[in-house]
Formats: sequence, structure tokens, C-alpha cells
Amino acid sequence: MGIYQKEIRLRPFCRGFHLITEEIEDVLNSFEYVEAGMLHIFIKHTSASLCINENADSSVREDMENFFSELADEKSYYIHTYEGADDMPAHIKASLLGSSLSIAITNSKMNLGVWQGIYLGEHRDYAGPRSLVVTLYF
Repeated sequence: MGIYQKEIRLRPFCRGFHLITEEIEDVLNSFEYVEAGMLHIFIKHTSASLCINENADSSVREDMENFFSELADEKSYYIHTYEGADDMPAHIKASLLGSSLSIAITNSKMNLGVWQGIYLGEHRDYAGPRSLVVTLYF
């Protein structure tokens, strides 16, 4: 069994859901060829998330943002607002969506469905760069 691992820093994104599949493919391409394995992606933040969803139509990402904003944004009962009104909503969204993904690898490629892409869910209004740890087990 072998392991490759790399930490990457994504540029700052505006609030919303953003396709980062290419950034992960770039990391995967920097590793040696692997016939079969498992890719694990972990985000090192509590106010952003990772998920897999539709990669072709950007309206899905817009609908995702609208849904999660309606669900969690700026409730009068939030106490944790030290970093602004978007602070607690960002933590809730990140908890609901998750901080990691596992994806099968076949012939050094992510074995995603035709319409699947990797999303960064950026839940802060003014976030900085985000760090991901990408680990390939084979």
C-alpha cells in the first residue's frame, strides 16, 4: 500500500458554490500513475465545505446557495457572531455539507459520474484562501 499527499491553497472565492474539480485533477496529475485507489480531500476550515454535485449547469450552484442561505442565514437567536452576521450560518452550512470527500481512483483519474464535479461551498461573505489536504491511497 502507498500514499501520496499534498496540501493546496485555493484562491479566495466569493460566497457560493464553486467547481474546483480542475484544481483537484491538477493535484492528482502531480502524483505517479495509480491503477486503482482512493482519493481523500479534506478542507481545513469550519466555515467552508466540500460536496459533489452537478458540474454542467451553474444554476445548480446558484440554487444550492439560495437553499442553504434560506435555511441557515442570520437568525435572531445566533449567539456566535464574533466575526460577523455570516459567522454562525457558515459553521452550520459547513457542518451540514461536510469537510471531506472520498472518491474512487481508476487509472489515475477520479471515477466520477459524467455530470459530477467537486464543489467548494464558500459560506463566508469575505473569505480568504482555503487550504485542502489531498491524499491518495493505493
